[in-house]
Amino acid sequence: MKVVTGVRRSGKSTLLAMFQAELVANGVEPSRIMAFNLEDPDTEAELRDGLALYHKVQTGLAHQKTTYVFVDEAQHLEQLERTVAGLALLDGVELFVTGSNSGFLSRDLATRLTGRYVELNVLPLSFAELAGQAQAASPAEAFERYLMFGGFPYVERLGTDEAMIREYLNSVIDAVLLKDVAPRQRSVNTAVLDSVADFMFDNIGNPASIKRISDTLTSAGRKIGRATVETYVDSLVGAYLLYPAHRYDIRGKARLSTNPKYYLVDPGLRRARLGSRNADSGHLLENVVFLELLRRFDRVAVGKLDAAEVDFIAENSDGPHYFQVAANVDNPDTLARELRPLATIPGFSPRTLLVGDHAGRATYDGIPRINVVDWLLADQGT
Repeated sequence: MKVVTGVRRSGKSTLLAMFQAELVANGVEPSRIMAFNLEDPDTEAELRDGLALYHKVQTGLAHQKTTYVFVDEAQHLEQLERTVAGLALLDGVELFVTGSNSGFLSRDLATRLTGRYVELNVLPLSFAELAGQAQAASPAEAFERYLMFGGFPYVERLGTDEAMIREYLNSVIDAVLLKDVAPRQRSVNTAVLDSVADFMFDNIGNPASIKRISDTLTSAGRKIGRATVETYVDSLVGAYLLYPAHRYDIRGKARLSTNPKYYLVDPGLRRARLGSRNADSGHLLENVVFLELLRRFDRVAVGKLDAAEVDFIAENSDGPHYFQVAANVDNPDTLARELRPLATIPGFSPRTLLVGDHAGRATYDGIPRINVVDWLLADQGT
């Protein structure tokens, strides 16, 4: 079973269509492909009843051949766990499902399907993917556009119309809040939910204390308890609008449970929601680097080393790689401050300083300094 997850409009449905086209190109008869989009108005309402969908698939199976079943936006299924588990266990079925909310892949369902599914998390287009399409733009110009408008696939169709792009990206945010967050609350105050979302958008890359969020919003006239804040933040993560970077004690080799940092699924969403106010260029760069590390590595965390902090620890089968991110290191004091945490990490794992300026490459006691754009366009995650 293939489970494709990710924020709305990131390309999950297109990916399913590509899978189907690939099957046909490799000789699979179209009659052996069954596809259901549960958000398509043309989809029969009764098919959202999980048992009805199950029986439709069961009666349409190809005799002694594999049937490929695609269920798009499966979180709308009634009796979801029973239906998906049942479809996955049917003989002769290869199942693909997508979801815009992690709640559809519940712990109970994941336990029932242990060893029988692979999750593919889809992010909006990366900078390298966009830069490959923008033949007329220099890498620096393409990166400025990426910071402003992000990588949602449909944005590229809107060209340079900033007002249209902003309207589209805000429609993505509204759809997530109204369709993937609000319906999953026992009760929801949409104005307060909007305020929590705005706060998180405005504080990407900052340690997120639930108490601080509650106190800040309450002092601004939006009285909200800590439990509600925590529920809303968890729901924004569950809808793939935010991704947490938990803190990790490098010396103690243990994950810390307090004050994770949060990053947006796409850099363009912050500007669309808040404009350019209070935009911290260093945190915007961090957001871009964090998303790229999610693509290149298995796990990404924020490193704590005594009183110092390493922006990111990225790990895969080769071990950890440490990254520090800075908008500009022209000032010698800034350069020394950014290098210090990397230089004090015990062991010999690779470490890299990524910068937003264009001063060129340099090396400091074995620590390479690389321009973020060059790093993003590189084939390998150094």
